[in-house]
Amino acid sequence: MSKILVIAEHLGGKLNSSTARAVSAAIAVKGEAIDVLVLADSVDAIAAEAAKIDGVSRVLTVARPENAHPLAAMLAPQIAKAAAGYSHVFVPSTTFGKDVAPRVAALLGVAQVSDVMSVEAAHTFKRPIYAGNAIITVEADPAHTVVATIRSASWPAAATGTGSAPVEAQAINATLPVHTHFVELKQGSSDRPDLQSASKVVSGGRGVGSKENFDIIFKFADKIGAAVGASRAAVDAGYVPSDLQVGQTGKIIAPELYMAIGISGAIQHLTGIKDAGTIVAINKDGEAPIFEVADFGLVGDLFKIIPELEAALSA
Repeated sequence: MSKILVIAEHLGGKLNSSTARAVSAAIAVKGEAIDVLVLADSVDAIAAEAAKIDGVSRVLTVARPENAHPLAAMLAPQIAKAAAGYSHVFVPSTTFGKDVAPRVAALLGVAQVSDVMSVEAAHTFKRPIYAGNAIITVEADPAHTVVATIRSASWPAAATGTGSAPVEAQAINATLPVHTHFVELKQGSSDRPDLQSASKVVSGGRGVGSKENFDIIFKFADKIGAAVGASRAAVDAGYVPSDLQVGQTGKIIAPELYMAIGISGAIQHLTGIKDAGTIVAINKDGEAPIFEVADFGLVGDLFKIIPELEAALSA
């Protein structure tokens, strides 16, 4: 039977929702047990959140000063040690997971399975290739531990609140590197919903025209309580910072509602939104590729349509 270790992603003492999505993938394997591993300097609050996720058998904690910051070089040796006895190690396919998982796989001497979007069997998975234009089925060697990153946009978060998994402290004797040191963390702060976990996202593209004009996107997003995203073209043009970029080289998201405003729909952008529930496109070019994937489309000037939508919402 499969025994799965899910690596918890957290920041600032709070569990990231990507962890619950990785648990959903672990549940799909239908294994014997699902354990969540929390590595931090202060683990109590994070472990308490993880213990409430339905389907979790145990929460294992490793509290070390070296784990104060999520440095892959520090965490990977500990995860590799903790993986002993597990058939699978699942890590969210986020920036954190993409940094940690390859190191764990290398330490275990196995090939990594990336961006798992569905589980066909305990060692058989589906994942996207060619910017999401094709889906392939891959089979991992049952004789070795499966190290996989879980495509968060393809999985719903496992329910929380009714779980009550026991929390167990672990002492992992792993040799940590001495050449890696935390310097600083630079991150944007916003009162708006988080782009990767928001249920509604409003994105602007090159068609918005300028950094100043992008205010119309921010105001409309605030009006409907949505997160703000952008196409690579808008980011490259300097309209917004890179942490708002949606797409193959940005963030892959799966909101219930995605509004693409002034975005033509390059294939790299579509890769980041293909799991969205409902896609609404607003563009003055009726031949824009975005309309081929949109559930609803409006052809026209966004600077006229957006104020009209705001007025309708206020009526």
